[in-house]
Amino acid sequence: MVRGVPDLMRIACVQLTAGPDKAENVTKADVLVERAAGAGARVVVLPEKWNGVGGPDVLRALAEPLDGGPSVEAMAAWARRHDVWLVGGSITELRPGRDRLSNTCCVLAPDGSLAAVYRKIHLFDVEVGGVAYRESEAEEPGDEPVVVDVDGWGVGLSVCYDVRFPELYRILTLEGARLLTVPANFTLATGRDHWHVLLRARAIESQCYVAAAAQVGEPMEGRPSYGHSLVVDPWGTVLVDAPDEETVVVADLDPARLERIRETLPSLANRRPKAYRALERA
Repeated sequence: MVRGVPDLMRIACVQLTAGPDKAENVTKADVLVERAAGAGARVVVLPEKWNGVGGPDVLRALAEPLDGGPSVEAMAAWARRHDVWLVGGSITELRPGRDRLSNTCCVLAPDGSLAAVYRKIHLFDVEVGGVAYRESEAEEPGDEPVVVDVDGWGVGLSVCYDVRFPELYRILTLEGARLLTVPANFTLATGRDHWHVLLRARAIESQCYVAAAAQVGEPMEGRPSYGHSLVVDPWGTVLVDAPDEETVVVADLDPARLERIRETLPSLANRRPKAYRALERA
């Protein structure tokens, strides 16, 4: 046992297909969170924009404040009802006094309180598979990495496209993360070649567990999502890989294994920060 950390932490990733109907998405997520809790999960991770997907006009219609917003209230109720930590994937947040929206991950504690808020830093402005994605048309980037304590585990928060920026995950690791969460709505075109590789790389280089809950199917017409919600251990071993359907996958995280890996292959301890001066200029 690692001091201050439970022997094992059971985590569940919820995989679903969200559409533009918020009420329908909330009902669907409710069922899947209950299934995750019934499987013994202490931490449940939802996908990116689990409560609604669409273009700029749809996102603005779906957007809600964190204080009193129906999606946050639903997540708080699930956390209380099932006595779980809920990493709320992300929702489209309407922030007072701001023209653009935020892609926001909320963490709800088992008592339903809001334990942490992370706003997606890297916006997906890319053309892949002949389809253009321009998140910045409706959203603004966040600017602050977030690590939250979950039953003694440092949990580093991120969302989807963030996974392509290893410097974010190094910061999260140096700030105490042992688990990295990556709720996502990854495209089918990029997911087939990059999803497993990127998530395993983030786990290996950070020597952390990684939990990635994803959307599956076709949340938006003509824009299929890759799915394959994963949990990866600090050695880069995929512990669970979801099939191509709406489902829940569960894995146990072992802090003793994490510490053994960090001790026997001490890449974090062998860092040479003074040699990385170029990062300060970048």
